[in-house]
Amino acid sequence: MIYRKWQDNKIPALGFGTYELDNAQAAKMVAEAAKIGYRHFDTAQMYHNEEGVGQGLKESGLKRDEYFLTTKVWYDKFQSGDLQTSVVESLRKLDQEHVDLLLLHWPNEDVSLDETLAALNEVKNLGMTRLIGISNFPTALIDKANDLTDIPLTVNQVEYHPYLDQTKVLENLRGHDMLLTAYCPIARGSVLKDKTLTEIGKKHGKSAVQVTLRWLLQQDDVMAIPKSGSPKNAAANFDIFDFELSEGEMTDISNLAKPDGRLIDPDFAPKWDDAA
Repeated sequence: MIYRKWQDNKIPALGFGTYELDNAQAAKMVAEAAKIGYRHFDTAQMYHNEEGVGQGLKESGLKRDEYFLTTKVWYDKFQSGDLQTSVVESLRKLDQEHVDLLLLHWPNEDVSLDETLAALNEVKNLGMTRLIGISNFPTALIDKANDLTDIPLTVNQVEYHPYLDQTKVLENLRGHDMLLTAYCPIARGSVLKDKTLTEIGKKHGKSAVQVTLRWLLQQDDVMAIPKSGSPKNAAANFDIFDFELSEGEMTDISNLAKPDGRLIDPDFAPKWDDAA
């Protein structure tokens, strides 16, 4: 396993994502993922599967200090009072006393970021989460969030894969001593059909997906949370620690980025750094 260090914290760089898994699937797959070796699990209020994730963790038999758990506050709960109440509810569903990382899921321009971050800081100070962070924040909002928070932010979770250049965001995060967690890391399966990734994989006896995940983890300060509803695929995604990509291969993969590479762009999204 590769770990990322943040202050005194050691976070497994490869996590298990649970987006689009219902409660029953999440319970099954989280327990399976724990057997495979995953120790970092990601969920969110909006996924409507926190109960399942909590059940899977309980069934895994892992002790609380043996795994890292992230959840996210949906943007309609960003007002002070609403945010704190929503986290209490998330902890109830997860059957946890605290999470390891709590993120603001998307920016919300209708609520003062100052108010939201004060509420997020309060939740941290109350012991409901060990670490706090953001998700889907472009560089201008990363800067603003860091200016407004009293407690250092740990992570920005964003879409990141070979077809989407996130250099600006990554460099900005490094300037703030923050990590990047990549969601949608295999571009919704598009990497499977990629000639460059397939050819690189052949040299290492690995699949295009495994090459992609390795490319992400070989970048300093980057973590990834691939989702899978299949134990076989979850195991394959985890089998990426016995090979290393060369500098040239890393560059070739980075060069796959394209102007229209973004896949996740809802109507409430902020103005992205890669927007025209």
